[in-house]
Amino acid sequence: MNRITILVWCLAAVALAGCQKTVDTTASTAAPPGGHQLPTHAQPKLPTIKLFVGPATLDTEMALTPEQEETGMMYRTNIQDSDSMIFVLPYPQQASFWMYHCPESISAAYITPDGVIAEIHHFEHEDTNAVLSATSNILYVLETSDGWFARHGVSPGMVIQTEHGSLADTFIRHQ
Repeated sequence: MNRITILVWCLAAVALAGCQKTVDTTASTAAPPGGHQLPTHAQPKLPTIKLFVGPATLDTEMALTPEQEETGMMYRTNIQDSDSMIFVLPYPQQASFWMYHCPESISAAYITPDGVIAEIHHFEHEDTNAVLSATSNILYVLETSDGWFARHGVSPGMVIQTEHGSLADTFIRHQ
């Protein structure tokens, strides 16, 4: 791929990110920019991967396509303690997620390229204000039920592994 194609692909992936991600990091609007039509219902359960998060283990849904990332946990109700979803951003960046059409509050970890949890945030249901990461070195975001990290003794500085090794080894993107 040439550089322009890669740049367009990366920008499109960020722009299409769902109930969580926004392109304009200063935006706090109730709908995404550009008049893009958002999903109108929850997506079916996605393929999962086993994550080792501190002392806990999660069977985590993988939002890997632009459509899956865009939909995320939109419209999901009755989120259980074991429910989680991982997002792989196209490149390290200042993460910006929000809760458009998300009827339940969740918790999310912003994770660096080496799999270290940098930050953990509470996301209030239906809050369309973007929650920005403090660093521009976030490559993964792990969403869980609200308060999951605290209930399981997980805190910033802990490393996340998958059943296949590191996050980087598992989700490496060939561009």
